Amino acid sequence: MSTPPASIAAAADEAAPRSRRGRPGYDRAQVLEIAVRLFNEQGYDATSVSSLAAELGLSKAALYHHFSSKEQILQIALDDALGGLEAVLEDALSGEQPTAARLVSVIQGAVRVLTSRLPQVTLLLRVHGNSEIERAALERRRIFDQRVAKLVAQAQREGELRSDIRPSVATRLMFGMINSLIEWYRPAHTSLTPEELVGDVTRVIFDGLRAR
Repeated sequence: MSTPPASIAAAADEAAPRSRRGRPGYDRAQVLEIAVRLFNEQGYDATSVSSLAAELGLSKAALYHHFSSKEQILQIALDDALGGLEAVLEDALSGEQPTAARLVSVIQGAVRVLTSRLPQVTLLLRVHGNSEIERAALERRRIFDQRVAKLVAQAQREGELRSDIRPSVATRLMFGMINSLIEWYRPAHTSLTPEELVGDVTRVIFDGLRAR
């Protein structure tokens, strides 16, 4: 079994009392990793607690030793993906760089979040708002997109980006490209490194957006 990403382990450890860790066979981070994989393969709504327990080879009682509910697993995974994206944006906004450079930092950071937290971001992009947790996640993503669109608009006003594309459209196109990576980027089956991918995405986006 592969080692779970550090971000999953950190989120799981932070969300759990110490007394609930250490069940023989799987630790909490490993259960979270497998659950997220199953949600992505089968769909969150179609994955029952029983099917998750069967995949893990655990009883429901053993699974509940790690998590109180399927919803808690979803919440942790979505928080991990959204927290990464929000941190990237906050870092860019707090810097002293020109607006266009801040926008480049956001795009590059978003690609890095996707490649380092691919299962969690995949899950985020596949939620449909069928529960309060999903609707809250979609709202956080909407606010994120709006803030990035404001960066685009500011860069346009400063003459750094072409002004003949609506900021909201430019933002959707940028993240449409980034989000499409979940459909084909498989680190174990490609020689393309995450940083090479960051460079390629940056060039494709900003060669088309920069003011001439």
